Amino acid sequence: MSDPSYIIVGAGVFGVSTALHLIRKYPHSHITLIDRDGPDAPTVVRADYTDITYMRLALEARDVWKSDPLWRPFYHETGIFWVARSAFAGRVVQNYRELGVRGELYACTVEEARGEHGGLFVDGDYQDITEVLVNKTSGLADAKDALKRVIEEALMLGVTFVGAEVEGLEFEDGERGACTGVRTKAGDTITAERTILCTGAFTPRLLMDSAPERPDLHAGDRIVATGITEAVAPLTKEQFQKYRDMPVTSTDNPPGRGVDNGCLPYNKEGMLKFWGQTIFRNTHQHHSTKTPLSMPPPDPDYAQWNVPKRLQDDVGVGNGTIFGRNAEALKMEQFRICWEAVTPSNDFIISPHSACENLYVATCGSFHGFKFFPVLGKYVVEMLDGLLDPALQQKWAWDRTLPPIDDNDHWPKKELRDLF
Repeated sequence: MSDPSYIIVGAGVFGVSTALHLIRKYPHSHITLIDRDGPDAPTVVRADYTDITYMRLALEARDVWKSDPLWRPFYHETGIFWVARSAFAGRVVQNYRELGVRGELYACTVEEARGEHGGLFVDGDYQDITEVLVNKTSGLADAKDALKRVIEEALMLGVTFVGAEVEGLEFEDGERGACTGVRTKAGDTITAERTILCTGAFTPRLLMDSAPERPDLHAGDRIVATGITEAVAPLTKEQFQKYRDMPVTSTDNPPGRGVDNGCLPYNKEGMLKFWGQTIFRNTHQHHSTKTPLSMPPPDPDYAQWNVPKRLQDDVGVGNGTIFGRNAEALKMEQFRICWEAVTPSNDFIISPHSACENLYVATCGSFHGFKFFPVLGKYVVEMLDGLLDPALQQKWAWDRTLPPIDDNDHWPKKELRDLF
């Protein structure tokens, strides 16, 4: 019997974690990881969820970030300061209690929050806020360095990396032909027994490009390619001393603009990283099916640096909301658009594709997936082996009941073209 073979398309957190866990469990398997780039900025690592399933998984991942020699160098326990317009803080604290987890976290009043962290957020926007979550055991991780190191580990253990752009999937003949591998933009065909798509915001287009005549293969309403804007504020030496020990900060204010905005310290580069509230799609008619489809721009760099003034201002709102008068001294630059795959429920998809044998989907971080980097692959491998917990199978299934999106602030309703 030959050793099993896998293709993993996408070397982001889902793909790289899957490659590592696969090669550790099946050291004689043939695993090919294919991608052309990856993330390059620090990302939040927290376990602050009202959904107790994700809290449990995030705590598992955080323990790995903090204790495992492979992951520990990239984790920084800065804490988190979360200004939420609901009962979020109290629900998070209650979930910790239900799970029996000890942590230095608490819900505090606005007046108490103003005095936290040496009064750094004393002038923030607390309108209509009743309590603030402070969790000293959350933090952030260096995304680019962590990804690079874990890829190196996977390659050392036997994974093969191919730097290429995947143009489409390959199938056996027939209306519902099984997936046999991928075809690259250079014209090369790579085959394997199983193909796993960890392709994020590119997933809907890849599926439609691969088989325009097979609508059951397409993502449909399950996934939407979604953009959000980030920027950085370089710090002077004096500012660095002021902000170097600040926590990751997130706030729901001002309301009605979209998701939370936030800021985190990027001490390695001597700057702060901000993100805005406005999320958006980029809908165009698919060239073959003529179906409206949101997709990242086709430019080599996804036009990530072409940020309209309205989105630049959107990030600036977060600066003022978090720091108040202190915001005036922070000058933002390097505005960029980041793309992610989002589902209506904000749940991942880790599942066999129901319309195609030997094709699997492991993606849709929905802007909260990076923190799970150390353990995502564990659950993908369990899915591949048919051992995934039934509750997680249902939660992450390709075919699952989709919730309504009308009142979902985390579902993009604006179009990128309308923001220019």
